[in-house]
Amino acid sequence: MRVGLLLASVAGVSLMAQAALAQQSIGPIDQSKGSFEDKFRQFEGEDWPTPTDYRNASGAPGHRYWQQQVDYDIDVSLDEGRRTLTGREAVTYTNNSPDALGYLWLLLDQQNYRRDSLAERSRTYGNSETVSVNEIRRIERFQDWEGGFNDLRITGPDGQAVPFTIVDSMLRVELPRPLATGQSFTFTIDFTLPMPETNVVGGRSGYECFTKAHEDGNCIFLAAQWFPRLAVYSDYEGWHNAQFLGSGEFTLEFGDYDVSITAPADHVVAATGELQNPDILNAEQRARLDRARSADEPVYIVTPQEAAAAESRPARSGTRTWNFSADNVRDFGWASSRKFIWDAMGVDQQSAEHPVVMAMSFYPKEARPLWDAYSTKSIAHTLDVYNQFAFTYPYPTAQSVNGPVGGMEYPMITFNGPRPVRADDGSLTYTERAKNGLIGVVIHEVGHTYFPMIVNSDERQWTWMDEGLNSFLQFQAEKLWDHDFPARGEPKDIVEYMVSQDQVPVMTHSDSLLQFGNNAYAKPATALVILRETVLGRELFDRAFREYAQRWAFKRPTPYDFFRTMEESSGVDLDWFWRGWFYSTDHVDIALEGVTAARLESADPEVRARAARDRFEAEPGSLTAARNQDIETVVERDPATRDFYNQTDRFTVTAQQRRDAEAAARKADEDRRAAQGFDDNIYRFTFRNVGGLVMPVILKLTYSDGSDETIRIPAEVWRRNSRQVVWQHVSSKTLTGAEIDPLWETADADRNNNFYPQRIDARSLRLSPAPPPGENRMRDSDVEVSPDSTASRVRRRD
Repeated sequence: MRVGLLLASVAGVSLMAQAALAQQSIGPIDQSKGSFEDKFRQFEGEDWPTPTDYRNASGAPGHRYWQQQVDYDIDVSLDEGRRTLTGREAVTYTNNSPDALGYLWLLLDQQNYRRDSLAERSRTYGNSETVSVNEIRRIERFQDWEGGFNDLRITGPDGQAVPFTIVDSMLRVELPRPLATGQSFTFTIDFTLPMPETNVVGGRSGYECFTKAHEDGNCIFLAAQWFPRLAVYSDYEGWHNAQFLGSGEFTLEFGDYDVSITAPADHVVAATGELQNPDILNAEQRARLDRARSADEPVYIVTPQEAAAAESRPARSGTRTWNFSADNVRDFGWASSRKFIWDAMGVDQQSAEHPVVMAMSFYPKEARPLWDAYSTKSIAHTLDVYNQFAFTYPYPTAQSVNGPVGGMEYPMITFNGPRPVRADDGSLTYTERAKNGLIGVVIHEVGHTYFPMIVNSDERQWTWMDEGLNSFLQFQAEKLWDHDFPARGEPKDIVEYMVSQDQVPVMTHSDSLLQFGNNAYAKPATALVILRETVLGRELFDRAFREYAQRWAFKRPTPYDFFRTMEESSGVDLDWFWRGWFYSTDHVDIALEGVTAARLESADPEVRARAARDRFEAEPGSLTAARNQDIETVVERDPATRDFYNQTDRFTVTAQQRRDAEAAARKADEDRRAAQGFDDNIYRFTFRNVGGLVMPVILKLTYSDGSDETIRIPAEVWRRNSRQVVWQHVSSKTLTGAEIDPLWETADADRNNNFYPQRIDARSLRLSPAPPPGENRMRDSDVEVSPDSTASRVRRRD
């Protein structure tokens, strides 16, 4: 009734406007009846959240956008022998939200090393009937070791204890009174933390000791998630208190850090931020560090010889305290070892605040010469490329540290794993995979400083927002390192995953992902490569992507902010693209079902008749009649049976057909007579969407004169039928062949249906392996018999 009244009141408005008004009044209209599926319908008003003053409809932060501020002043000591950290942190939490807060939530991610943690109790295993050596080692370690924070004590600004509750990997601090908007609360946390042996129990931090034969017995310590950190309180979710289960990473607030790290006296420490007491280095090391700022090649700050001397004579006592400061960062990581060689070089950039960024690497001798050659240079290359795609790097340092963690990122510091291999005979080599792996992982992890360490997305909820976007930029950087770099991001490389079973959409929560690497890294990265190269083009894409990065630098975007910004800035509706690549498990498979070639029919009946006769004669005749050629027919034998119809055929033009043609010509207007002279070929192509994911159709046409052309048909060709469409092309040339996606740029899963005429699928076959020998207990027992007797005897084995 409401709709009827509304439409009656706007009778003078166009039907389209009436429908729009009706939809606004009653909400989203049922999309369709029957089998039609609208893959171009808009997300706004359906799946995407309503814009607010905090996040507007253009994808930008709203005029009332806010986020919390958390500052840390931390003192931590490393007990090398006990593999333990002891720390005290003073936290100042500033409430910029419009809400009064009665409590604060903190992250205790190291609690996943508790035997009774949610992460440990919910671990699952495959159906394999085997167990790995590493899993046995892990089981045994947890029988006599347990991680997680110990000796926790929280005090308020008055020195009195503040009550708190631990809920698995989260800690809730009860505030003495609600914290109003604009107010700050300072409190202190004391803690100890046993560090995990990473190669045994896994994880993103821990230690590695070189205790095998011929090794020096020293250790590398990597500290991450090493102190209680404030959880996020946001405009779209309130407290982000999802437990840490091991996969979904970290959602954090920005703040300023002052961190003092006390380590054994002969250790070298690398950390987030800038070293505030460079006098901890000797005069020669300080001079080298100064030279490195303007060097074209990495300069050793701590030389291999100095590291070797420290390794050979470990300090038995004494400590040194390294002080680091970092402003406007969301986390803090550090590393410590006497094994560290340290090299550095300055990277120039267009920035008044940081015109030179110090790219630095820390690594043991076991990482040489791979790390000397590639780590720091990979950092510098990453900054150059990411600065072009996103924004100018806003920090003074960018660091790569070798240790037991294969690849992990924190503000200004990354942990990376690849090393050369030393054989039993002492020879040192590295594989091509290790070389490319080091370059790639350094690019990837340093790239994470941009996403999510600066563009601060929610890693625990939407893994793809940092891993996928960063993998896309990693692909760009790798292809600018070497055209032939084996980078992950080519559309053809994602096909196998796209057609696999056990998939979930990219927009799935991190802890529920299947095929984690393909889902969160490879698929969204490839989608963005296709969006840049095929859908939008580089100019539109690069501008929109850069705008997203700059809008949300040092802020917290959601996927909807990314989607909206890309559309607003490019001026292209991409809902169909997000729906296919991020919200579904469809794949790309567009088949060229058929091609028809047509010419405009002539008005002259004689011409039409000749054309009809030619078509008929091109067809094979009756097989029976052909085989009856030696048999005389009745008509051939008896002339009396032949009449007018034997002297003419259905292609003979009649007098009436000529009169009709002359009459039609007299009645035709000027436009019709002009149209009748149209002489080009009309080609109609039938495309079938086998995979379900709508995409542009890239069609290469080959003509009889040897020329070809490629036509890019936009995805909107599917808007009225997402399953099958007929598309038309007109040319004066004669078509001889057609091919969909000739450059393999859309991740089309089945190329066999991309051709007209269809091509032979050429393959090679391998010989099947010889069958294994059957069961023979006598042979396997080293027993044999003679031809003359079944009596067995033990066979001699020389």
